[in-house]
Amino acid sequence: MLRVLATKVQRVNRQGCVAVQSYSQHWPCLLPQHGAGKKHERPITLTDWQRAVVDEHPGYLVRGLFHSDGCRVQNRVTRNGKVYLYPRYMFANESADIMAICQGALDHIGVPWRMCRPNLLSVARREGVVVLDGVVGAKC
Repeated sequence: MLRVLATKVQRVNRQGCVAVQSYSQHWPCLLPQHGAGKKHERPITLTDWQRAVVDEHPGYLVRGLFHSDGCRVQNRVTRNGKVYLYPRYMFANESADIMAICQGALDHIGVPWRMCRPNLLSVARREGVVVLDGVVGAKC
């Protein structure tokens, strides 16, 4: 980060991981999605260089999205008096653009998903959960 742009980089030890923090007035030059106002009220698109990185490493984007706006839960379903428990990933975001970026990245890594609501995506199929367990990992 220091080589690219940052004026300061910190490492903060957390349980199970190390958080890296960086500060610079010029991060918006590299990350133009950052801006004033609510994300869901302005367009969020990937630049060409960001798209190239995501196309080559979609799992990193998926991991970041689920760590910021997602969760892994135990879903509980009762059918004919019998209770079934199974893991499920959920991703929530009010921005249709961010939701579309997430959907595209999930498609790229072969994870089946469905929309529960316009702002809520679910990954509940066993094969998709297994892939996300390997890609997303534990949250810090």
